[in-house]
Amino acid sequence: MGSSLLPSPLSVRVVLLFASTTLFFLPVLANSTHAGITRHYRFNIRLQSVTRLCHSRSIVTVNGQFPGPRIIAREGDRVVVKVVNHVQNNVTIHWHGVRQLRSGWADGPAYVTQCPIQTGQSYTYNFTITGQRGTLFWHAHISWLRVTVHGPLIILPKQGVPYPFAKPYKEVPIIFGEWFNTDTEAIISQALQTGGGPNVSDAYTINGLPGPLYNCSAKDTFKLSVKPGKTYLLRLINAALNDELFFSIANHTLTVVEADATYIKPFQAETILITPGQTTNVLLRTKPHFPSASFLMAARPYVTGPGTFDNSTTAGILEYQLNNSSSSSSSTIKLPLFRPTLPPLNDTSFAANFTKRFHSLANAKFPANVPQKVDKRFFFTVGLGTSPCPNNQTCQGPNGTKFAASVNNISFIQPTTALLQAHFFGQSNGVYTTDFPNNPPFPFNYTGTPPNNTLVSNGTKLVVLPFNTSVELVMQDTSIIGAESHPLHLHGFNFYVVGQGFGNYDPKKDPSKFNLVDPVERNTVGVPSGGWVAIRFFADNPGVWFMHCHLEVHTSWGLKMAWVVLDGKLPKQKLPPPPSDLPKC
Repeated sequence: MGSSLLPSPLSVRVVLLFASTTLFFLPVLANSTHAGITRHYRFNIRLQSVTRLCHSRSIVTVNGQFPGPRIIAREGDRVVVKVVNHVQNNVTIHWHGVRQLRSGWADGPAYVTQCPIQTGQSYTYNFTITGQRGTLFWHAHISWLRVTVHGPLIILPKQGVPYPFAKPYKEVPIIFGEWFNTDTEAIISQALQTGGGPNVSDAYTINGLPGPLYNCSAKDTFKLSVKPGKTYLLRLINAALNDELFFSIANHTLTVVEADATYIKPFQAETILITPGQTTNVLLRTKPHFPSASFLMAARPYVTGPGTFDNSTTAGILEYQLNNSSSSSSSTIKLPLFRPTLPPLNDTSFAANFTKRFHSLANAKFPANVPQKVDKRFFFTVGLGTSPCPNNQTCQGPNGTKFAASVNNISFIQPTTALLQAHFFGQSNGVYTTDFPNNPPFPFNYTGTPPNNTLVSNGTKLVVLPFNTSVELVMQDTSIIGAESHPLHLHGFNFYVVGQGFGNYDPKKDPSKFNLVDPVERNTVGVPSGGWVAIRFFADNPGVWFMHCHLEVHTSWGLKMAWVVLDGKLPKQKLPPPPSDLPKC
């Protein structure tokens, strides 16, 4: 998208005020056998005082770190994480994107696969990384705690197995997040009570740091110090609560090589779009010689909805080492600082064109096992709606109602008993029903003039799938309240994105354009604003699996549902009993 030279005052301020905020490169991981080893971690959930933007507040963290510690393993390794809760909030941890094959008890969403870990209690998450390698992440999965409780989950290939691209000189995790000057639990609590939209963040962050474009933040800037003529693997993670993000590095082109821990056909891009819940690996080839300049790496939101948003930009600094020394250039000499030009905030055309560039490798070593035949087809509308304002209360949603969100017009009611336990022990009565509709109950012109009645229905309804069912799901955005992009995340599975388009999905014409050869394989996909996306997957993982919008405000409003996948006939197709320390509600 090009770049521009920043005014000199910022250049001076960056040079003078930087603290040592460079993220360390990924360490070399100890060798593991071909069969994998067990890696133990301990997560202490505790409060930590953190200051950003001249605001200090006590935040919930893992081991006092923000962002949290890295989990590093190899494909085939077993990961055991003991989580001990030392705070007053209930807590769970989700290992976002891990398939959790026959280990659904370790998936983590509160009241779906487990009851929360209460104050003073602990729970040990135990799972094996099977058939996956790449960048994922972990985060809290209850209320809005993931705003500060998150960290990278790096899965390296098995020992001796190379990447399908040139080995990088260094690897660097880059986590995008959001910073709020006030307590996010209070923010969402107030929003749910009043029915209005929640307050937005005060800054975006790169590895927990807002960067020099915010007031009182120059010292809190992520710096990446690089050598000329080297290739760096940047592991991008969008852990932001409510915002899709554009990302670019001034005067540098990135090569995209992986999405959601799945290798893809490489392609070059100056700007990356990444939704909350998505991960993207890119190769950064540095300039062959010292460029006598530094470069901003910047991220700002892609915005489609009608609500308010944080219209700001987070930035880090790409600095070249002088004469291959370990010291960065800006610490010794003053250099010009270039800033990237990012797409317009509402550039849906860029978003659509960018996402269409992703394709699986689809080769003998990394095949694309796309379901060619479909056993069950589903058509889900996803979008906003309203709920009635309670008597004797004034609400701040549309026309005096409360904001709501739904799938097929059903706004999910969170149960008080974990769904997986109710399913496993045959105690679903009074907890959930299995009558989630395969199609919208009331068809309408989904992307045209919205219906007069925008009220949602409510329930804890699930879809039941026999083991290994091949599923096709089309998710359709609606114009109710306003068209908006929705990043949908499916737990327990990867899926293939076989088609997407704008307007209303046409079941007669659109399937002929599906890509069943090399579609991208993901765990989180953006439903286009005013459009639709089609995915396919095999229901080969027994358990109860959450599916929800990864914009946290939409999840809070009810844009979520769950799938029950029944046991197969063979022992390896059945879900084992829960661990003895599974928390109780």
